[in-house]
Amino acid sequence: MRLSSPAFEDEEDIPARYTCDGDDVSPPLALEDVPAEAVALVLVMDDPDAPAGTWDHWVAYDIEPLAEIPEAVERLGTAGANSWGNTGYGGPCPPSGTHRYFFQAYALDKALGWEEGVDKTSVLEAIHEHILAEATLLGFYSRE
Repeated sequence: MRLSSPAFEDEEDIPARYTCDGDDVSPPLALEDVPAEAVALVLVMDDPDAPAGTWDHWVAYDIEPLAEIPEAVERLGTAGANSWGNTGYGGPCPPSGTHRYFFQAYALDKALGWEEGVDKTSVLEAIHEHILAEATLLGFYSRE
């Protein structure tokens, strides 16, 4: 499985539009080679360089298998909790310096069936034995 974005290349800078310095909307994403037997997808975006430890920017689960996620998507599967205590996307917003942002997609053999608001740790623990394929897209964002 492959995860990419038409807005930025893997290991390149994320455009400001998708950050707290811009419109703070989610970037468009593309998924290739999702296994045919996939029942659901999980998407996580986090920043392991945050001063307080890994910061979760986006958690979504029970996403119907798809090939494209549009820019500024309003609803994506079931929304999990991010580190702000909200659901949905929160763009890169490092206090200073360059941070890495990992977008991770997982194709699963089952859906979780949970209500919204579950945190990333719980989701990743629950899917551990149900992952058919996974893919990562890495972007960078800098602030002075």
